[in-house]
Amino acid sequence: MKAAVLYEAGKPLEITEVRVSNPGPREVLIRTAAVGVCRSDLHFVDGAFPHPVPTVPGHEAAGVIEAVGSDVAHLKVGDHVITFFTVFCGSCEMCVTGRPSLCIDPSTRRPADAEPRLSLQDGTGLAPFLNLSAFAEQMLVHENACVAISKEMPLDRAALLGCAVITGAGAIFNDSRVRPGESVAVIGAGGIGLAAINAAKIAGAGTILAIDPVPEKRELALKLGATHALDAMADGLAKDVLKLTGGGVHYAIEAVGRPNTAELAWNILRRGGTATILGMIAPGGNVSLPGPTFLTGKKIQGSLLGSTRFPIDMPRLVQMYLDGLLDLDTMVAERIRLEDVNDALDKLRKGDSVRSVIEFA
Repeated sequence: MKAAVLYEAGKPLEITEVRVSNPGPREVLIRTAAVGVCRSDLHFVDGAFPHPVPTVPGHEAAGVIEAVGSDVAHLKVGDHVITFFTVFCGSCEMCVTGRPSLCIDPSTRRPADAEPRLSLQDGTGLAPFLNLSAFAEQMLVHENACVAISKEMPLDRAALLGCAVITGAGAIFNDSRVRPGESVAVIGAGGIGLAAINAAKIAGAGTILAIDPVPEKRELALKLGATHALDAMADGLAKDVLKLTGGGVHYAIEAVGRPNTAELAWNILRRGGTATILGMIAPGGNVSLPGPTFLTGKKIQGSLLGSTRFPIDMPRLVQMYLDGLLDLDTMVAERIRLEDVNDALDKLRKGDSVRSVIEFA
């Protein structure tokens, strides 16, 4: 099959033929229909976060199951599925306490002495990328790395649910539990931030602030439900937010991944408010908060994939889209071929694009 391979961090991906293994126990083979090009991929491609190479990046995908291995319990050939990179075991402490996005049980991976799921034509094994390696015509994954969805759902839109949407919407519905009339500020209007803004509208938030330096992204944020769009580079931004919201927002969602934006999320909270940090702050980055401000009852928390309960939350998000509540169409900036993946990554580096979606014929 054809795949985009990363041989060295900081270098362009190379489109080449790779071999995929047969499904083993509890594994499924998926024909990839669409995959989003996410900023998280860029962090690894550029080397901000280390990863073994060679590997096939990509982690925000949807497709159709072509084959299943033994002991697969809940999926069958022909199912339409959305993948997610935090594959869960279903029996560890994180899973049984309702936090499957935090599962790291090794039972979901192939044993070290087993044949690799993907390999180059010369037999060199490819390191699994976030349990998925989705920039490829097929994905071989553990059955608990995907969820079956309604076949009415367009797969190019479904792919976005696998990372950006479950992260942004999950931060609203699961991490913050926004109630009608409360105020929300979202810092960063990329795919994750726009999903959070749309979810805040669905949740009934009264004031929804979108904070981003790019005018086009602020326009998209207003289309998706923001009541106000503010320039992230404006002088006195934090003071403006405090004034606009009568003392700060109930919830701040950080979707950029920088120490200064995480600190901004804290500084624009009202007393008792909660900041949720979604962005990937690179190794070595530290967030500094003034000690006395903890006496205001404010809280800061991290989140991975919006604390999503995948088998429950993802079909519900699909239904929200089919019901016309969740707007995924606006988030897609362009549809491209696999061969255009490096151009899509360059657009992410420039920071002025929302979501490029690779479609496979």
